[in-house]
Amino acid sequence: MYKNVLIATDGSVTASHAAEVGVDVAKASGADVLILHVGDPGSGKKVLSQAEKAHSKSGVTVKTLSVSGDPADMICEVAEREGADLIVIGNKGMTGAKRFLLGSVPNQVSHHAPCNVLIVKTT
Repeated sequence: MYKNVLIATDGSVTASHAAEVGVDVAKASGADVLILHVGDPGSGKKVLSQAEKAHSKSGVTVKTLSVSGDPADMICEVAEREGADLIVIGNKGMTGAKRFLLGSVPNQVSHHAPCNVLIVKTT
């Protein structure tokens, strides 16, 4: 079904839940996983290290990548560049003023993604 699953995370509890679902889908499909963090590279390294550790025993090949830029744009760009056939993202992540300034990342991704998008209900 799927061969390359991109899982977007911001390190939040809700994103971690979405990542669990994404890894389960990848495992069921025999797919590889790329866990993507968009934002500060310093915090991204920590977030990705924790995510990689959490899924290391899943039996799924997991790679990680941290990039800077607009979250929705970068998720779509990396998905296209890496040949992802599924993007997994949580329906909630950022809260407060940042969310209203940036808009809904899952909404933007769902409209501009080069592949299928699974928006995981996390709340």
